[in-house]
Amino acid sequence: MIVGKNIKKEYGSLEVLKGVDLHIEESEVVSIVGSSGAGKTTLLTILGTLDRPSSGEILFNNVNVTLLNEKRMAAFRNEHIGFVFQFHHLLPEFTALENVSIPAFIHKTPQKQAELKATELLDLLGLKHRLHHKPSELSGGEQQRVAVARALINSPKVIFADEPSGNLDSENAHHLHELFFRLRDELKQTIVVVTHNETLANMANRKLTMKDGLIQNISH
Repeated sequence: MIVGKNIKKEYGSLEVLKGVDLHIEESEVVSIVGSSGAGKTTLLTILGTLDRPSSGEILFNNVNVTLLNEKRMAAFRNEHIGFVFQFHHLLPEFTALENVSIPAFIHKTPQKQAELKATELLDLLGLKHRLHHKPSELSGGEQQRVAVARALINSPKVIFADEPSGNLDSENAHHLHELFFRLRDELKQTIVVVTHNETLANMANRKLTMKDGLIQNISH
């Protein structure tokens, strides 16, 4: 589904990624682990088309996304990719329903259809009673589940998650981790997650360990 070929990334003289090769299959959870500075988040943002590699190729179902111009890449990202970050980045002035609907509106989905899908997702994630609450009225775990629903609204082929449970207590982190595997099993969702949480990393179908800008080990 996703193939990375010899991905390199430099910032000036600093070489962050030194030639990463990887593949990600459909409907699998892949964790990326390693110490700070290993290149995990850089790799995630490049795979997610938020940044471009200095060299190398990224193929999504045989589409070389590194060749797309900015406008086409943004459209591709909106249609095919969802993101969940450590800090949920919900817009404080909007309700849970509105926050989840925003990517669908960008995708030109009619409002009624977008809000119906958002309601279904929030219900799936146990938040139907929180549709009209703003982020300040939600717990940390609820805010992160809203962020997951937002990532799912356009039925992306893959979700990229960067330390998604890093800001949660252990109970909410556990619930979020279980949710990812429910999404894999029930929605056939593909998820790539950067994490320092060993429990989550070891639950994944495959764990990629990075060191010094390269994948040093792959475990199943």
